[in-house]
Amino acid sequence: EVLFETLIPFLMASIIDKGVNTGDIHHIYKVGGIMIVAAFLGLLAGMAGGRYGAKASTGFAKNLRNAMFDRIQTYSFANIDHFSTAGLVTRLTTDVTNVQNAYQMMLRMMRAPASMVCAMVMAFAINARLASIYLVAVLILGIILFFIIRHATAYFQQAFPKYDALNESVQENVSAIRVVKAYVREEEETSKFKRASKNIYDIFVKAEKNVIWNAPIMMFTVYTCIILISWFGAKMIVVDSLTTGELMSLLAYCMNILMSLMMLSMIFVMISMS
Repeated sequence: EVLFETLIPFLMASIIDKGVNTGDIHHIYKVGGIMIVAAFLGLLAGMAGGRYGAKASTGFAKNLRNAMFDRIQTYSFANIDHFSTAGLVTRLTTDVTNVQNAYQMMLRMMRAPASMVCAMVMAFAINARLASIYLVAVLILGIILFFIIRHATAYFQQAFPKYDALNESVQENVSAIRVVKAYVREEEETSKFKRASKNIYDIFVKAEKNVIWNAPIMMFTVYTCIILISWFGAKMIVVDSLTTGELMSLLAYCMNILMSLMMLSMIFVMISMS
């Protein structure tokens, strides 16, 4: 999938430089056909990756839950009192789901570093001077994203123990429903559940307020790179040190490289959570 995605902008440059600029219709048809085939094969590869990634991650979660459930059956009463029933339920449900999601994202989005490396290599092969803009942008963006993720991860670590309190509230209310009704404790139990739910909500809002900066910073970096490449590229086209098609390819690789970095930041957040 990554190889075909990287190949398409390169073929587009060939269409513009050797087909459109020279008026060679045959070349446009030939390379255009190759681009359609490459896009179709890339689509098939992406569908296969998604399907097998989903099967692998859900199968991994199933095996993990089974193994954890079997281990819990061997626990002594002291172990169960130490971990608490609510905590064990959280480990088997929420925590395993987070691990499953992180694993699936790794399988699907770990194409991001491959995509970034391939796009960077192709960009430097086309024009090293212009491609150095990407390198600077990636380094600056990587540092900024690192600090954002670091702050968000601290909040996520605070959030997960609060799931235990939420599950404990649900477990107590359900298992002792007759007692709750007999002593007319519905309002107190509802209030207790709302407090536990609100605690999780507050922590995740704080975490997301950090993560939400990913998108605007990413967009600012992308459009700054596009402006710089367009500015310097236009000057290089005038002096015949760059072709129009190569400039178009560099702009396509710009989006590819920086979006790959965005995917990597999402993966790191999910891995931290899991």
